[in-house]
Amino acid sequence: MGFLKEFKEFAIKGNVIDLAVAVIIGGAFGKIVSSFVKDVVMPPIGMLLGGMEFTDLAIVLQENSIGPAGEEQGPVLLNYGIFIQNVVDFVIIAVVIFIAVKALNSLKKKEAVAPTPPPPALTKSEVLLEEIRDLLKK
Repeated sequence: MGFLKEFKEFAIKGNVIDLAVAVIIGGAFGKIVSSFVKDVVMPPIGMLLGGMEFTDLAIVLQENSIGPAGEEQGPVLLNYGIFIQNVVDFVIIAVVIFIAVKALNSLKKKEAVAPTPPPPALTKSEVLLEEIRDLLKK
């Protein structure tokens, strides 16, 4: 009984729910950025490089390989182009997240700089008590 109660309190806390929402949105955001890189950024770069796509870049390690059952499996490739593509994806995602965090931090700073209301005016008795305190200090 105690374990279930503790787990329920843990799962219901706002931080866990916020984290779950952030993970879901982050996954969707990752797909959007990957599509942006693959479909918008990389085609012009490939065009500048003479129609080459990064994902096609590879080094042939072995022309034809033979599988465990003796069947021919094709060449063994070192696909460094896919690695380059993933590095470009990562850099663009990191830049976008940096810009988003920076924008959020600037909004938080603006909220923190908001003027605080002036303290309420002192009553006559408080003013007299302060005067008495100041006189006693002298």
